[in-house]
Amino acid sequence: MSTRPSLEIAVRASAALGEGPTWDAAAGRLIWVDILSSRVHGYDPATGRRTTLATEQHVGAAKPRAGGGLVVNLRDGIGVYGADGGFDWLLREPVPGRRGNDAAVAPDGSLWAGTMRYDEAAGGGTLSRVGSDGSPTEFLPEVTVSNGIGWSPDGRLMYYIDTPTRRIDVFDVDPDMGAAAGADGPAVSGRRPFAEVEEGAGFPDGLCVDADGAVWVALWDGAAIRRYAPDGTLDRVVELPFPRPTACAFGGADLTDLYLTSARVGLGASAPPLAGSLLVIEGAGQGLAQPAFAG
Repeated sequence: MSTRPSLEIAVRASAALGEGPTWDAAAGRLIWVDILSSRVHGYDPATGRRTTLATEQHVGAAKPRAGGGLVVNLRDGIGVYGADGGFDWLLREPVPGRRGNDAAVAPDGSLWAGTMRYDEAAGGGTLSRVGSDGSPTEFLPEVTVSNGIGWSPDGRLMYYIDTPTRRIDVFDVDPDMGAAAGADGPAVSGRRPFAEVEEGAGFPDGLCVDADGAVWVALWDGAAIRRYAPDGTLDRVVELPFPRPTACAFGGADLTDLYLTSARVGLGASAPPLAGSLLVIEGAGQGLAQPAFAG
């Protein structure tokens, strides 16, 4: 179950808080962020080309837009960059002491964006659905560290992590029920535990779902990535050479390479050399194509 696969360095970096890897299929690149350095990074594995976009605020996540450009989860709300690099606010809701964290695009093209307090105060964050026009619907009002979000291959399940709970939770998604109730998006309900990370094994952070419906989870302070089968049983543990992996995502032209982000924050002089880098495990599995934000 526990393995040490061949890890390749995609981008050697010293990110304070690397996060949110996302494969941008239209551009053939991997997008990831360094939250505390207010940077969005791009990496083209075919050419090795790297790009960096500086944001005006801490950036929790960046995702491709259907028409080109990016949607970003910033300190004070949701912003969009056009294909020409121009910036506009889509939803600005500043809350003192709070910032955007992980986010993901749902099968219907909406953005599910999480927030958290800088001091990680219990219940100080939220999880909201943001429509293509910027209209928000608060889904979970009292979370602590809103993190990994993903959907099953058929879109009927949504996975979610509030890191201090040590759980990966799962919800039922019913598009028909949402439409019948006049909602902008599918009905999401029935929260329940999918898997729990035992004490001493780290804390669940970012996640992704593969084509088999298995859930891959990065373990902060656990020096590992775990794969949970669709029934929630632990299927695989990938040991890593740094303590703070943050998130994972499948990328590459055939979506078979697993990219991993990591953090150096809080490690001080004891940080391992690869902490803060973007790594890749080639041929780790089969990923799912990710939708672009419809806004």
